[in-house]
Amino acid sequence: MNNDTHIAVLMGGWSPEREISLLSGAGVAAALRECGYRVSTIDVAHNLPEQLAQTKPDICFNALHGVGGEDGAVQGVLEVLQIPYTHSGVRASALAMDKHLSKQIFAAAGLPVAASVLLNGKAVQDHPMPPPYVVKPTNQGSSVGVEIVQIGEDLPPSLQAGGWSYDSPAMIEAYIAGRELTCAVLDNAPTGVMEILPIASNTFYDYRAKYDEGGSQHHIPADISASLLAQVQDVSVQAHKLLGCRGASRADFRYDSDKDGLILLEINTQPGMTELSLVPEMAAAQGMTYTDLVKWMVEDASCQR
Repeated sequence: MNNDTHIAVLMGGWSPEREISLLSGAGVAAALRECGYRVSTIDVAHNLPEQLAQTKPDICFNALHGVGGEDGAVQGVLEVLQIPYTHSGVRASALAMDKHLSKQIFAAAGLPVAASVLLNGKAVQDHPMPPPYVVKPTNQGSSVGVEIVQIGEDLPPSLQAGGWSYDSPAMIEAYIAGRELTCAVLDNAPTGVMEILPIASNTFYDYRAKYDEGGSQHHIPADISASLLAQVQDVSVQAHKLLGCRGASRADFRYDSDKDGLILLEINTQPGMTELSLVPEMAAAQGMTYTDLVKWMVEDASCQR
């Protein structure tokens, strides 16, 4: 690939994660320009084919997050237009974005997951499982719409009549106490494992903890045993391959040494690329700069992913 290559960075979009995608895209575009590439940025709208026809890129760097950009929709457009792109393809993106379906795949393969039920958007009269449990939309990222219902609390308004505001079913998942761990997979190989410690005012690694300056502390390498390190890395790679992911992905875990052990929560096919994002930090811990990471992603771009 030479520096005459024209790269369009797809960013923004219409999901609740639009703001973060714009930050990811800006960082990626700056890094690509630093490498000498010709770079255009596209704030993705529903007329994306027209936007691409006007821009005429050789490659698309997908910096979108959430609905539209991470669920296979944009990937399908790029496949039809035969424009090489980064990250996972249509099938893997759609599977990973559906938290319930991907969990079924992981469980069938013997990977450790938490017990859960799917409500299909229907209101309920009583707790769908004994608290504590987590309520989450099946197709959102960045902890959008996630609630934790503790022991002794009433049924949350989101599960009562008229309370659910998302166009996907609600997944109710047993709450797993313990440590928050994450591991990236780059080109089918795991990075080191990071532990995430949200600040005291955040009960879990929510949207604020992810994206506010000082919202969480990141420890890499995580202070864990060699056997747990190997298990996290192995499960991360297995999950990546089971869904058919390409490029970079990130697997998120909870670890409770006293009760549940290691639990795989989900896999992300479009990890954030902001200054506070985890994958660039994990790549840096093994000597890969942000610019190196972005350059590798572009060089890895293709169709039929």
